Amino acid sequence: MSHPSSFKPSVKALSLFSMGALGGLLVGTQFLPTNASQTQQPATQSIAQVPAAQMPTAPVLSKPVTSPDDNFISAVVDKTGAAVVRIDSSRTLRSRRTQANRVVRGTGSGFIIKADGLVLTNAHVVDGASSVTVTLKDGRELAGKVLGKDELTDVAVVKIQATNLPAVAIGNSEQIKPGEWAIAIGNPLGLDNTVTAGIISGTGRSSGTIGAPDKRVSFIQTDAAINPGNSGGPLLNQKGQVIGMNTAIIGGAQGLGFAIPINQAQRVANQLIASGKAEHPYLGVQMTNLTAATKDALNQDSELGVTVKADQGVVIVGIARSSPAASAGLKAGDVIQAVNGRSVKTADDVQQVVEASKIGTSLPIQINRGGQNITLSVSPGAFPT
Repeated sequence: MSHPSSFKPSVKALSLFSMGALGGLLVGTQFLPTNASQTQQPATQSIAQVPAAQMPTAPVLSKPVTSPDDNFISAVVDKTGAAVVRIDSSRTLRSRRTQANRVVRGTGSGFIIKADGLVLTNAHVVDGASSVTVTLKDGRELAGKVLGKDELTDVAVVKIQATNLPAVAIGNSEQIKPGEWAIAIGNPLGLDNTVTAGIISGTGRSSGTIGAPDKRVSFIQTDAAINPGNSGGPLLNQKGQVIGMNTAIIGGAQGLGFAIPINQAQRVANQLIASGKAEHPYLGVQMTNLTAATKDALNQDSELGVTVKADQGVVIVGIARSSPAASAGLKAGDVIQAVNGRSVKTADDVQQVVEASKIGTSLPIQINRGGQNITLSVSPGAFPT
């Protein structure tokens, strides 16, 4: 585990699923698994680097959010609500036990980012879908085509055949601060166009911290009420601009919701629109935060055969075959001290620096190996899919 702890939060996606004629809502799907929309898949606790152009300009809803004396939440809804959509998906699964087919239906949210029918949502909302239906606020139901999805960031783009649609205004998630207003619009539990409000509770929440390791996202935390069915819906600032995409909650807790920062969602969406896929740099190492207990355990592992002398950093515990890390000479037991000149203390730190790098470029990594400091150059590859 990257963050040893007695508390293991259960991070759940926010789309709804029903199975065949049973009609039972399966609202507790795990957020982490690669196929995040499938039910009954356990989350794991690992941080691994093994198998992030601007958003196209869109006509945006132009009604202004006026003076502080107005009800700004209502003004935000008036400005943005028409660009928020409901997304219904279905897929057919075969039972291993009975070999009978069953239809799994899911419901989530999304928002229009371009007037000619581009919709942003979560990957787990449409994952594996054989059909996608997008319902606009005016009641129109349109067939949707998934242009691409990226499980590592949980971002997907859906195209509908329509023009002159209302589109959201995009904000800057890098400028938000804890304590600022946050407004969520979506379809929780199938209740269309539900509006809730709260504040930004935190920013830069790593995937490991919230219990969804290996997601290439630093999440926005909010206490605005979000529930199953909110997946893919927008998180807005008080100007009515999208600052995030609602994606997960921690089960059993109150007021702990998480959104993908819109800046990152934009970058991924641009790749999906252009090529149908998103590429992420990777090294090919499995790593964990170095603690005194971890150090002792590694030094006493005769099969691993390593000697860890560093007291802090990120220790490599596994190397993927034929990976960029293997080619560069990284080894199990190496303790990463810095990546690309940036000091790192956690596995999430390493993940963020690598994600910000470019595939194929040289990335200097400073390690401590058996008490000696060494700098190796690694060329990140494209994350295997």
